[in-house]
Amino acid sequence: MHVLVATVVHHPEDARIRHRQIPALLAAGFDVTYLAPAGDLTPSPPQLTRVEVSRSAGRRRAGALREARQLLRHHSPAADLTVLHDPELLLATDAIEGPVVWDVHEDLAAQIVDKAWIPGPLRGPAARIAHALQRRGRSLPKTIAETGYAAAHPDAVLVRNTVEVPAEIDPNGDDRVVYLGRVSHGRGADLLGAVAALTNGITVDVIGPLDHGVHLPSAVESRGFIPNNIALDELRGATAGLSLLRDLPNYRHSMPTKILEYLSRGVPVITTPLPAAVEVVEGHDCGIIVPFDDPSAVATAIAELRNDPDRRERMGRNGHRAVREHYNWRDDSRRMIEFFETVASTN
Repeated sequence: MHVLVATVVHHPEDARIRHRQIPALLAAGFDVTYLAPAGDLTPSPPQLTRVEVSRSAGRRRAGALREARQLLRHHSPAADLTVLHDPELLLATDAIEGPVVWDVHEDLAAQIVDKAWIPGPLRGPAARIAHALQRRGRSLPKTIAETGYAAAHPDAVLVRNTVEVPAEIDPNGDDRVVYLGRVSHGRGADLLGAVAALTNGITVDVIGPLDHGVHLPSAVESRGFIPNNIALDELRGATAGLSLLRDLPNYRHSMPTKILEYLSRGVPVITTPLPAAVEVVEGHDCGIIVPFDDPSAVATAIAELRNDPDRRERMGRNGHRAVREHYNWRDDSRRMIEFFETVASTN
């Protein structure tokens, strides 16, 4: 089977697309054509064909969509299935030949509040456009990354944004906490600098891109974007992993993937009390829950783990076991492959 995977929004090294779904497709013996914005890619096998497209970003999107439409029209006839990863690509489905699956990453309307490039007065109209795009994709076969998206997409197949789990984990150190992922105000950017100022002798290591308008103080070690497969290895041995999401609509029904990524590497979690995070952390004794927007509570939690090596090692082992048994990409990738094969064979 030949699968065309398309995005104009996501980084070409997007963790869900490039480091979970595409490797699963290749491992199943499929050929993959990857239509994605320009940028360096980690080494890939010959079964993966790269096609570059302009990136759709901020308020400059029309040109990227026109270019993507032309490329989809050209490449889709050779594919048995096209997988779309952006809601705006739903506007180009008439250019696609053959069956299509829409992979829903986020609650499109709810996430608008955390998009810094959208001016406040335009967020209402943007939300209405988001709802219209969701309605446009209603008739397509869909996969969703979160159970919370099922209300908007009741006929979708759940392919959770889980993680691959290594067999072994490293001992935890006492001198470094990590934050993995995009840094925005909604994701706790304002807390990171305050936490760094309150901790003594411990590095706050941020691995991820900064949103427009986000600035971190020099006390934070900000390393920018690193491909997911490399970034996950950088988590090993950390004292704790930070998930400081604020209480925003797009996060209330989501499992922060960074939590599963920390736990997969045996790193205890310090997280705000979003329901899915609480369920994992309290259910498996693998981290500490802190209030929203409370840097002193985060600093206290770091100190507790730093000063109690037995506790952090126990939490690290518990988290690794929980992810291996309950949040393992091995299981979700099988569900994805089965669904893709079904859609390709019945259209």
